[in-house]
Amino acid sequence: MGIHNVSEVTNYIKRMFQREPVLGCIQVRGELSNFRCYASGHCYFTLKDAASAIKCVMFRSRAQGLRFRPENGMQVVVSGSISVYERDGVYQLYADHMMPEGAGDLALAFEQLKARLASEGLFDDAHKKPLPRFPKRIGIVTSISGAVLRDIYHVSKRRWPTVQLVLRPVLVQGEEAAAQIAAAIAFFN
Repeated sequence: MGIHNVSEVTNYIKRMFQREPVLGCIQVRGELSNFRCYASGHCYFTLKDAASAIKCVMFRSRAQGLRFRPENGMQVVVSGSISVYERDGVYQLYADHMMPEGAGDLALAFEQLKARLASEGLFDDAHKKPLPRFPKRIGIVTSISGAVLRDIYHVSKRRWPTVQLVLRPVLVQGEEAAAQIAAAIAFFN
């Protein structure tokens, strides 16, 4: 039988986990707890239910794909693999994907953004300006090549033929889009 050192036992258990196909590609439902995202971009959290808990890690390469902000108490489904972290001799879920349970991640991201902007007071009536019933000029911020531009042109000319349309072309996708859109809005303001 022999005597084994700690590393040998832990490594043996890890190999057992790796040979188990169910643990190599698994989805786990639970409540997020102790969620932390560090400067490295790696996220560490616990998934729990009424009777148990499992430690989880989502490395930066996977966490960058999240389309919502995970929050403690949220019900989620996490996909990934379960293995042993040999240094500590504990098993954990290595997360590849995370989806909120119920609403989709885009809907949740939209609601979180709305809540953040509302908390900043950006929807307060004090910031709203009345729009003229029949504007003389309308500023348009969109891509110069998009089909939406033709739609805006045709609808506006049908409803108010004398309106002047002013286009400020921007990218509407990609990393540079947000800055271009913000600059175009500032231009029209």
